[in-house]
Amino acid sequence: MADVLVLNGPNLGRLGVREPDVYGSLSFADLVERCESWASEAGLSAQVRQTDNEAEMIAWIHEAVDAGSDVVLNPAAFTHFSYAIRDAAAMITKGGHHLVEVHISNPYAREEFRHNSVVGGIATGTIAGFGFDSYRLAISAIAALRK
Repeated sequence: MADVLVLNGPNLGRLGVREPDVYGSLSFADLVERCESWASEAGLSAQVRQTDNEAEMIAWIHEAVDAGSDVVLNPAAFTHFSYAIRDAAAMITKGGHHLVEVHISNPYAREEFRHNSVVGGIATGTIAGFGFDSYRLAISAIAALRK
């Protein structure tokens, strides 16, 4: 198991084609490559995953809990309504590990329905609005917290 699981929710597998004015022109493969590199530079190993399926995301969070891994989580659309993901994610922080919620765009600069995060209240921290650098900052934060 990796030191850090980088978990991505719905539609993020479509990076590069989905709303490039909001999410940029880089692909999900580019995100994977960068996250693995940033983790390695920080002395960590990372595994990057994406799913459009809420149950699969919950299973991955349970896997992180059982393995004692820290998590960088971009819940995407699940951010605003998935209490099931929120409850699973709470086990990470209550278990003494770190969960950093990330967003490529700034949800507060977008439609009002995006302003609420059910995950943010149980996360170690939230980083949003810095494009792919949101992930770099999250991985760096986890590396610093692990020292």
